[in-house]
Amino acid sequence: MKTFSAKAEEIQREWHVIDADGKVLGDVAVAAANLLRGKGKPLFTPHVDCGDFVVIINADKVRLTGNKEDGKIYTRYTGYAGGLKRETVSKVRSRRPELIVERAVRGMIPHNRLGRAIFRKLKVYNGASHPHDAQQAKPYEL
Repeated sequence: MKTFSAKAEEIQREWHVIDADGKVLGDVAVAAANLLRGKGKPLFTPHVDCGDFVVIINADKVRLTGNKEDGKIYTRYTGYAGGLKRETVSKVRSRRPELIVERAVRGMIPHNRLGRAIFRKLKVYNGASHPHDAQQAKPYEL
């Protein structure tokens, strides 16, 4: 018996829309990461990008539980001396709300070349509209 391995040309990609309005950030991120990787497909192969495209709308209305709005801190380093930047979730939400969802999903996919290719298939928007109507994206319920 041989082990099946999917090839890139065999993959059928679909488009999914996730509405994040009032949903918990972790639930939205897990659903998006699983769709992006293709974990629910019978053809899933860990080293091949077999996932679908995911559009997340209403990212500015995503909900965080507990005290994370003021207690969770995003940290990044610019590369310069003294260049440590820290922001709370409420500051990031006022500056660029889609970044909260993008960072949550980014942490759930592989941190390598394959993960960067997978992450390019994620589209996050603040409002209820998106420019991908021509792809006939299917709504995905959490």
